[in-house]
This record gives sequence, structure tokens and C-alpha cells, in this order.
Amino acid sequence: MFAWLIGLPILAGVVLGVGALLRRRPRQGLRVMTILNVTLLLGAGVLVLLAVSALPGAAATTVAAATKASSGQALIGAAIAVSGSSIGAGIGIAYTGSAALAAMSERPEMFGRAMVVVGLAEGVAIYGLVVAVILIGKA
Repeated sequence: MFAWLIGLPILAGVVLGVGALLRRRPRQGLRVMTILNVTLLLGAGVLVLLAVSALPGAAATTVAAATKASSGQALIGAAIAVSGSSIGAGIGIAYTGSAALAAMSERPEMFGRAMVVVGLAEGVAIYGLVVAVILIGKA
């Protein structure tokens, strides 16, 4: 179920290695990046072909096994939704909040408009929370 976690450190090492190669030797780094992209594209193509050519009877047997794992996956999806939206909202509030404070220091009557913009950035976190509640409800 969590077999993709085994490949995660390998993927991180490849990304860091290619990033270091891009800084030192840009031409070779781009060549390596192109080879990696073509390899991923071919792998995705193979997966699409396997999915299209699968028999309908095979799908019925995997549905029973997938329902057991789907609750855990829904909870992981909910955690990703909350954490991603919270991080994004934090970054948005950092930029809009500092700009709002700068605008209010020059013109104090801008308080209402500035807080609306900061509130819109906070809305991203609320949307992530709503998605998480929906996912947990389906788990």
C-alpha cells in the first residue's frame, strides 16, 4: 500500500543531484533532465496502455480490495489538503499582510480594504479544510 514511500528518498536524491548538476554544468544537467523526462513520459504511456487494455472482470476483483485501502488513502488526502492549503494560506497572508501594513502606515483609512485582501488569502485554508471534511466523510 505504501510502496511509493520506498521510492521517495530515491526521487529526492535524483532531484537534488540533477539540481547540483544544473548549477555546475548546465548543458549536461539539461541532458540528464531531458532523459529523465522522456523516461517518465514513456513510463506513463505504459501505465495508460495497461489501464486501457485491462479486462473489466479484473476491475471487479480489485474494487473489493480497493475499498479496504480507500479509507486510509482518503485520510492521507485530507491531511495533504489541510497541510497544503495551510502552507499556501500562510505564504499568501505573509505577502498580503506585509503589503497591507505598509499601505496602512501611509494611509490609515485603507484598513478595511487591506483586511479584505488578507481575508481572501485566509480563505484558501478554509477551502482546504472543507475538502478535508468531505474526504473524511467518504472514508
